[in-house]
Amino acid sequence: EMEFNSFEGWNTYQETKLRELLVHSYQTVPYYKNLFENLSITENDLRNFTLDKLSTLPLLEKDTFRKIGTTELISSNREPKGEFIASSGSTGTPTETLFSLRMHQKYFAIYESRVNNWAGINYTLPRGVIGGRQIIKKGIYQGPFYRYNAIEKQVYFSAYHISATSIENYLEGMRKHNIEYMTGYAMSNYILASFIEKMGLEAPKLKTIKTSSEKLTQEMRDTFQRVYGCKTFDAYNGVEACNLISECEHGKLHIVPDVGIVEVLNEKGKPCLPGEIGELISTGLLNFDQPLIRYRMGDYVKLSDEQSCKCGRNMIIVDEIIGRIEDVVIGFDGREMVRFHGIFINIKPIAASQVIQNSLKNFEIKLVISEPLTDADFELIKTRMESQLGEIYLKISIVNSIPSGANGKFKAVISHAKTSDPSHLNI
Repeated sequence: EMEFNSFEGWNTYQETKLRELLVHSYQTVPYYKNLFENLSITENDLRNFTLDKLSTLPLLEKDTFRKIGTTELISSNREPKGEFIASSGSTGTPTETLFSLRMHQKYFAIYESRVNNWAGINYTLPRGVIGGRQIIKKGIYQGPFYRYNAIEKQVYFSAYHISATSIENYLEGMRKHNIEYMTGYAMSNYILASFIEKMGLEAPKLKTIKTSSEKLTQEMRDTFQRVYGCKTFDAYNGVEACNLISECEHGKLHIVPDVGIVEVLNEKGKPCLPGEIGELISTGLLNFDQPLIRYRMGDYVKLSDEQSCKCGRNMIIVDEIIGRIEDVVIGFDGREMVRFHGIFINIKPIAASQVIQNSLKNFEIKLVISEPLTDADFELIKTRMESQLGEIYLKISIVNSIPSGANGKFKAVISHAKTSDPSHLNI
């Protein structure tokens, strides 16, 4: 019923939900109780709060969320059946977001309506996923390279074993379980499709490819069209579930208003104009157990000059999600991968990290830490790296900082190796 709300209707909805969130936070969340009192903001002020005043509240930094997300940011009046879910932590210590059962249901109901349905699919269809879970625990290169989740009709493919010698097995998993669409990491899906195409193999025709987590390029879209005979739909979100951007059937990326209030700010903290690139600042409207108000995720988008769409939905349009583009790491046995976020999970002192491949078997990890690591921490990192790559030479360096690129971010993964690189013979 809300799908084709007017802009005014969405503003009214968001303002009503914002007031509920702010009052709840004042009454039950220690961090915000102290924050509002220090700003001399009363509960009555919050009951009459307007959207245009949101910019007067301070930003919530990701580092603050990491430190107090499971303590001072938690409401004393929570919904039942809550569970903490960790983010990928691809460049440092993961954040932990509290999902109640009811909040989880709301979020995935919106995701089904605003992402899957726009792409012409639904949750009942058999799907293939390439994500970060390690379904093969050791670094050995032995199939099958997928696992089947019968409850969800989901085939979960390994992101860490895609190579010329494994492609037939990936295709076997697709055909055996009659998958109708692929989803997951954009780059991993692209690597898989590229191998299928280069080897002249025939892939099943799919309804769509649905990507996330990484920057989707036109080359990727074109490859998916050739290999699978279907369109690609992009989306952006995060484990924090305080924002959502989704591509409609006309190829426009819309900011979904019922997940959160999204501000796009320039480097001076002012709202961006259409056509400008700015940082996403998100206020989640679903999670009252762990409110995130003006949360700074560190991601950027480019607002579109054209703010109308043939789809008829009155939702802000962005031209581009300015995400990270990571290098592809090449394993000694020919496998290709991009994701290393599982390496640092639950190692709390790690604030930032970067994986560098110097040759096929020679790696360096740079770490920024808040306190010294133990010998067990170093050993755990090495074990996890070898679980993805097999036996390698690994150097771990502690640094004060990791240089950022022009977009204010640093690459989490850098590779100097090539498939023809002979340097593994003399590492």
